[in-house]
Amino acid sequence: MNVESLEIDARFCGPPNSGNGGYVCGRIARQLRGTVSVRLKAPPPLHTPLRREWSDDHARLLHGSTLIGEAKKAELHLEAPPRPDFATCERAVDTYLGFRRHLFPRCFVCGPERAAGDGLRIFPGALPEPGLLAAPWVPDESLADATGAVASEFVWAALDCPSGFAVLPVPEGSAIVLGELCATLVGELAVGQRAVVTAWPIGQEGRRRMAASAIHTEHGQPVAVARAVWIEVPHEAWIAPRGDAAGNAPAGGR
Repeated sequence: MNVESLEIDARFCGPPNSGNGGYVCGRIARQLRGTVSVRLKAPPPLHTPLRREWSDDHARLLHGSTLIGEAKKAELHLEAPPRPDFATCERAVDTYLGFRRHLFPRCFVCGPERAAGDGLRIFPGALPEPGLLAAPWVPDESLADATGAVASEFVWAALDCPSGFAVLPVPEGSAIVLGELCATLVGELAVGQRAVVTAWPIGQEGRRRMAASAIHTEHGQPVAVARAVWIEVPHEAWIAPRGDAAGNAPAGGR
């Protein structure tokens, strides 16, 4: 078993006081090959010493004795719908629900209050095809790994939030948070390379909402595909404490 210490920087938040679910899943899954499923068990705290343990087919992230998340090898069978072109994705951004109402407006992935080069600014909007959302994405150079490709945890992050918007709306007084993300990374994306992110709903079982997402290069090469499970929770569970230093007042749905 390999062990490392890590902290989640505030830049990579989802809710104001915890890490973005997709980013954290990617950190947990790092070094595991093939299709990996990560289940989040507790909100990942920011600026807190955490311990990651991993082998060839399993990994977990702990805060003391509290299990934050666990990754394992999995299988994923998804067929992505037709990929829209980049210009169509740019037009779809105008219908992004998060511009009107957003519970976590400084989310690293989908927060409209994040500046270019800081957040990913992935804003999925509706396409003519029923249920299909899409967004353009041009990864910033700060997301590069040692080879110049987008680091795997940022690919995981980009797969996260679009699938959440695919299963909105939720009942009044509720929000949704990521419970599980199963992803297959099949190609590389270079920083500065234009990409298309798509998302679509799969189904619902009680408080569990299932959706999928995919990333392709502008020219159609597949980069990654994922299935997400979102959990419906009370809105109050994610309201930032009064006087939160980041000023992250909730604004509504995911």
